[in-house]
Amino acid sequence: MYPQKEIAQLVVNACNYYKIDTAVISPGSRNAPLIIGFSNYPTIKKYSIVDERCAAFFAMGIAQQTKKPVALVCTSGSALLNYHPAIVEAFYSKIPLLIISADRPKRLIDIGDGQTIRQENIFTNHILFSANLKEDDIDENTKLVSIAIKKAIEEKGPTHINAPFEEPLYNTVKTIPKFQFPELNTVQIIEKLRYEKFLKIWHSSKKVMILIGELFPSEKVKKYLEPYCNDEKVMILTETISNFYHPNVINSIDKVITSFTEKDFEKFKPELLITFGGMVVSKRVKQFLRKYSPKHHWHIDEQRAMDTYFCLSEHINQPPETFLTDLYKQVDKSKGQGNYQREWLNIKSLRDKRHIQFLKNVTYSDLKVCEVILSSIPDYCQLQLGNSSVVRYAQLFDVNPTLKVFCNRGTSGIEGSTSTAIGASIDVKQQTVFITGDISFYYDSNALWNSYVPKSFRIIIVNNSGGGIFKLIPGPKSTNVLEYFETPHKLTAKYLAKTYGFEYRFAMNIKELKNNLVDFYSGSDKPKILEIFTPSNVNDTILKEYFRSL
Repeated sequence: MYPQKEIAQLVVNACNYYKIDTAVISPGSRNAPLIIGFSNYPTIKKYSIVDERCAAFFAMGIAQQTKKPVALVCTSGSALLNYHPAIVEAFYSKIPLLIISADRPKRLIDIGDGQTIRQENIFTNHILFSANLKEDDIDENTKLVSIAIKKAIEEKGPTHINAPFEEPLYNTVKTIPKFQFPELNTVQIIEKLRYEKFLKIWHSSKKVMILIGELFPSEKVKKYLEPYCNDEKVMILTETISNFYHPNVINSIDKVITSFTEKDFEKFKPELLITFGGMVVSKRVKQFLRKYSPKHHWHIDEQRAMDTYFCLSEHINQPPETFLTDLYKQVDKSKGQGNYQREWLNIKSLRDKRHIQFLKNVTYSDLKVCEVILSSIPDYCQLQLGNSSVVRYAQLFDVNPTLKVFCNRGTSGIEGSTSTAIGASIDVKQQTVFITGDISFYYDSNALWNSYVPKSFRIIIVNNSGGGIFKLIPGPKSTNVLEYFETPHKLTAKYLAKTYGFEYRFAMNIKELKNNLVDFYSGSDKPKILEIFTPSNVNDTILKEYFRSL
C-alpha cells in the first residue's frame, strides 16, 4: 500500500534509495501521505513522537550516534517551528537531519486557512538546503529532493524538504512508478597542501598548543595524535566531550588555568595554536587565547573556518587525521623540543593534588555530588551531559576514559538534552547515563512521553532548586532581580517518573546518594531516575573556594 500523492511517493522512495533507514514521525493530517508512505516501507525504521520539539532532538540523538541522516516528518503550520531549536543545534554540531514537512498548497497560504504559515525557506539561516517542492513538476521535485538528501549526507547537517499536499490526503494505491535518482558523490576531495610553510612555522615555534573541541570517540584519533603527545614542545588541551585521553594531555582546562596570573598567561601563551573538533566549552580558555593571541592559528576542518580566538591565520580544509599525520611525518624531530609540555604538566600535577585535597573536606554541594556521580558510572557507558552547570562541573574532573561523552554544545541550549540522550540510547549497545540539571530536565520533560526508552536508561538530576548557573556567573547576583534569572522552584520529578513509568529514587545527602548508587545501574524492568537535591545557597560559594584552593 502506497500513498496516492506523487510527491509523497517520491520523497519516501528517495529516502529508501539513499539508505535513510530511520524516520521520526509526529502525528497530523496534512502529512498523512508521508506517514502512509514511510509506514509501508519495511526497510525504514519508524518512531512516533508526539511533541515535535522532542521528536527533533530525539532524531538528532540517533543521528549523533549513527552519523547518518534521520528523517523528521511533521504536519503543516506551527508544528514545523518546533523543530527549529534542534535544527540549529544540528547545524552547529554538524549532525545530519532531513526535515520533511507537509504544507498546504500555495493558493491556501495567507488567505485565512487553518494550520497554515509561510513554510518555504523557513529555516534559511541555519539550513544547508531548502527544497520547496511544486505540486505538478515531478522532474524538478526529483532534483530538489536528491540535492537535499545528498547535502545532508555529504555535508553533515540539516536540510529541509517542504511538500505541499491537496486534499484528499488518505487515498492509497497498490503500485507506484520507478523514480530515477542521481548517485551520491562518495569520493572525498582532499585539498592538496604544500607543507613547506607549515613546517617552517612549526620548526620556528617553541610553544605549540593543540586545542581539541567536541569530538566523537575514535581509536583513530589516538593513533594520529600519539606523536604529538610525546613531543616536548607540544601541549594538547582537551575537554570532557573531546573523548581523547593520554597521560601527557590536560583534560581539565579550567582547573589548570583559572588561577593563572598575568605573568602565567604570558608564559604559557602558545606561539602556534592548532584547533580542530567542535565547540569548546571552557570560557576561560577562550578568554585566554583571545587576550594572549598566538602568532599563528591553524583551524583544521573540512567545511568551516572557525575564528573562535580572533587570530585565525590558516583554515586547513582537510580531515584532522590527514593533515596531522602528514605534517608530523615531515617534521624534523631534532629541532626545538623545548620544555613547554613539561611546564604545563607540572602545573597540572600541582592542581590535581589540591583538587583531591579540597574534595576530601568539601561539604555537600553540587561539586561533591558531581565527584561521586562521575566516579560511580560503570565502564564503557555512554554518558550524555546536560548543558549549563552540569557540563561545566564535569570539566573539572578526570572522567573515566572508557566512557563516551556527549553534550549538545552546538548552541549550548538547555532545551532538548533529555530527548537527545534518549535518541542516542536507542541503537547503542552500551548503557546510557544522562546527567542533567533540574531546569534542563523540567524544560524537556515531554522527552519522557516516549515509548522507546530502553530499560537500561538512567537519568540523574542534580536539583539545586533553580538555575544555579546564574549564581556562578558574574552579573546576575549584582542585580536586584536574581529570582528572574535563577527561577527558584520546589518541583520534584517523582510524579513525572510515575506518570511515564520510570523507577524513582532521591537523595538529600552524600550517604543517601552513595546508597542509591549501589544498584542504580544494574538491570531493571524500568528505566530509572535518581534526583539529588543539593543546597542552592552554598554551591556558588563552594565553587569559588575550590578555585581559590587551587
